[in-house]
Amino acid sequence: MEPRPPESTRIGVDEWVASAAGRTSGHAGAFGLLRRLVDRVPDPARLAIFVAAAALVPVLTSDQYVLRVGFDTLIFALLAIGLNVVVGLAGLLDLGYVAFFGFGAYAYAILSSDHYGLHWPAEASVPVIVVATAIVGLLLGLSSWRLLGDYLAIVTLFFLQAFVVITTNGNDVSFLGFGGSTDLTGGPNGIPGLDPFTIFGLEIDSERGYFYLALVAASIVTAILYLAVRSRTGRAWQAVREDPLAAQLMGMPVNRLKLLAFAFGAGIAGLTGSIQSALSAGVFPDNYDVPLLITVYAMLILGGVGSLSGAILGAIVVNVSLEVLRDANQARWLFLFAILITLVAKVRPWPKLVAVLGGLVGFGYAMHAIVAATWPAGTKGEPAGGDAIGRAIQSWLIHPSHSALEIGNYAFVILLLAVLGLTLVRGVWRTVALVPTIYLAAFVWENRLIATVEAQAATRFLVLGALLIVLMAARPQGLLGSSRVEIV
Repeated sequence: MEPRPPESTRIGVDEWVASAAGRTSGHAGAFGLLRRLVDRVPDPARLAIFVAAAALVPVLTSDQYVLRVGFDTLIFALLAIGLNVVVGLAGLLDLGYVAFFGFGAYAYAILSSDHYGLHWPAEASVPVIVVATAIVGLLLGLSSWRLLGDYLAIVTLFFLQAFVVITTNGNDVSFLGFGGSTDLTGGPNGIPGLDPFTIFGLEIDSERGYFYLALVAASIVTAILYLAVRSRTGRAWQAVREDPLAAQLMGMPVNRLKLLAFAFGAGIAGLTGSIQSALSAGVFPDNYDVPLLITVYAMLILGGVGSLSGAILGAIVVNVSLEVLRDANQARWLFLFAILITLVAKVRPWPKLVAVLGGLVGFGYAMHAIVAATWPAGTKGEPAGGDAIGRAIQSWLIHPSHSALEIGNYAFVILLLAVLGLTLVRGVWRTVALVPTIYLAAFVWENRLIATVEAQAATRFLVLGALLIVLMAARPQGLLGSSRVEIV
C-alpha cells in the first residue's frame, strides 16, 4: 500500500479502517461474490458443513479405494491441524513433527498387538499414547527456549532423523549394555498384526468405520482448537508468533507458551498415528520420514498458515490431487481443467480469451498436419490411458510412436525456457506466445509426465511443487490464510 502524503493524514481517523471499502470493492464479479458469501459464513457453520458433506461420502459410495482416500485425507487434515498449532499459531519452525506421528503409531503397535502380547483396547491405549506423545513434545520444546528459526529447525529435524534411525535399528536394544536385548520396534520390518480399534467393546474392522472414526476425531480436534485460538492462550500464541520479545515485555510467559504449543501439536500427532496404524495393521519406519513431512508442510502452506479451515482445505486439495495424478486419464482431466480455469481467471478481456482458445485449437491442428506430412511417425503414438479425451486430442496433439520420453525430456527443457520468456514480454506479444507455450505444455504432459507409471509417480510431486510456487507468487498467505500487514 502506497504511503499517504503528510497533508492527507487525518487526525483521529484510522486510515486502514477508512480504506477498507476501497479494498473490498475490488472483489467484483462471480469470484468476488463467492468470496463475500464465504466470508459471511461463521466458522462453526463451515465446520458443520464440512462434517455433513464428509459424512455423506460412505453413504454415496461403497468403493474401498474412495473410502481409503477419504480416510487418508482426514488423517492428513489432522496432521496439518496439529502442525498448525506449532507453526501457524506459535510461529515455531518444527521439522520433527512427523516423528510424533510415528511415535503414536509405534506406541499403539506396542500396546495393542502380539509384539509384547499386550492387547489394550483403544479407550485405554489412546489416552496413554496422547499423553506420552505430548510429554515427548514437551521435552523437544525445551530446545525452543534458546533456539529460534533455522537453529530450532535443525534440532527438530535431527530429532526426526534420530527417530527414524531408532525405529529402523530398534530390533536389538539394550539399556546401556545392561541385561539382555529386546526387540522394541521390529527393525526394518516394523511391527505387523496390530489390533483393530476397540472402543468399549465395539470393534472397528472396516474402511467405512475408520473413515467415521477419523471424521469424529478431526471434528473434535478442530472444535477444541477453534475454542483454544479464541482463548487467552490462543491470543498469546499469536502474540509470540508476531514478536516474542514484545510478548515477553507485556508479561506473557513466552517459554511456557512454546512448550504448550509443542505438547499440543505432538498430542494431536500421536492421536493421529494411533488411528492410522490401526487401519494399516502395521507400522514401518519408512512411513515416518522427510517425504511425509514435506507433504504435510505443503498442505499447511497451501491452505494458509494459521488458519484451521486452510489446514483442512490444504489437506483435501493436496491429497486428492496426488491421488488423481496416479491415473493417466484422471491426470489428463486435471491438467485440462487447470489450464482452462487459469485462462478464464487471468486472460482479460473476454475477446482475448476467445482468441487464445481459438488460436490454441487452430495451432494444434496445424502442427499435427505439418508433423504428419513431414514425419509420419510423429503422430502414430497412442496417448496414455486411452480414454475418450485422450482419443479426442489424438488428432490435435503430437504423439510420437517411439522415443517419446527422450523427446519429452528436450521438450520439458524448452517449456521451462518458454515460461521464463513469457515473463519478459508484454502486451500482444505475450498473448501470441501464450498459444504455443500452452500447446508445448500439453505435449510435455502427454509424452513425458504421464506417459509411464514411473513418470506419473514423479509427476505427482512435481505438480505439487509447481502448485505451491504459483500459489506463493499469487497469494503468499495461502488459500484461506490472512495477509500480514507490516509497517515499513
